Amino acid sequence: MTDDKLRSVTVERTGTGHFTATNTRGGTIAFGTGSGPGGEDEFTPVELLLAAIGGCTAADVDVATGRHAEPTRFTLTVTGDKISDELGNRMTSLAVTFSVAFPDGESGDRARAILPRAVKTSHDRLCTVSRTIEAGTPVAVTVADA
Repeated sequence: MTDDKLRSVTVERTGTGHFTATNTRGGTIAFGTGSGPGGEDEFTPVELLLAAIGGCTAADVDVATGRHAEPTRFTLTVTGDKISDELGNRMTSLAVTFSVAFPDGESGDRARAILPRAVKTSHDRLCTVSRTIEAGTPVAVTVADA
């Protein structure tokens, strides 16, 4: 029996500063420090965090608005400032900006009308990623025997 609440990924080092994350379904994503050979076009862990925030809320909003109309444009930008202070390295001023357009007509009008509520509901209740960050959930770190 599996725990349907548990989520996990495995991160494996593939080279100096390069890693691959694998989920339980076999999906993979390569990432790294963004430096060194082959690192110019890879995502850094901080960029993956921003992408996770954006992807989570984008999926929520897409489901809600997509019931009414297929968007003609659906883009969001996630930004933040990486700082280092007495609390250590961290991100501040996280912001998500949606740029969404729907076709003219009744279905597009319905989708436009619910867009602000869908964005708010995702932020306030649904997006697990941003909700976890805002709640300040502790992260336990251990070293397993090799």
